[in-house]
Amino acid sequence: MDRIDRKILELLGQDSRLTGEQLGEQVGLSPSAAHRRVKALEESGAILGYRARLSRAARGNPSTVFVQVTLTDQRQATMLGFEEALARTEQVAEAYLMSGPSDYLIKVLVRDDESYERIHREILSALPGVQRLVSQFTIRTLEGGD
Repeated sequence: MDRIDRKILELLGQDSRLTGEQLGEQVGLSPSAAHRRVKALEESGAILGYRARLSRAARGNPSTVFVQVTLTDQRQATMLGFEEALARTEQVAEAYLMSGPSDYLIKVLVRDDESYERIHREILSALPGVQRLVSQFTIRTLEGGD
């Protein structure tokens, strides 16, 4: 990966809708050369995908709940079982393996407090290896870049 590839990644990270022509202009390549670079970055795994950032209104105005998860232990089998089950949990928007007092931090989008109670009771607490859940409801989301 060279300087031009890094610049293309930076530009696409800011606006993934840039065309090959626009990218080429900004990095000093022809549109076709810029397009080939983007394809190569996709094939190498440097670009994992593209997505639209939706407004809260478009998503039905969900509330965000951050949940700190502590597992019963940190054995590989325990963590793998938890991660595999978590990946099948559609209510989880994002998940992070953490350092510190909890093992994972997960982001859950919910319509209301009652739906979170159900998700907590029926889904999150039933995930394999879960010892403790600590939930924090957001008050306000500050919109900005990723």
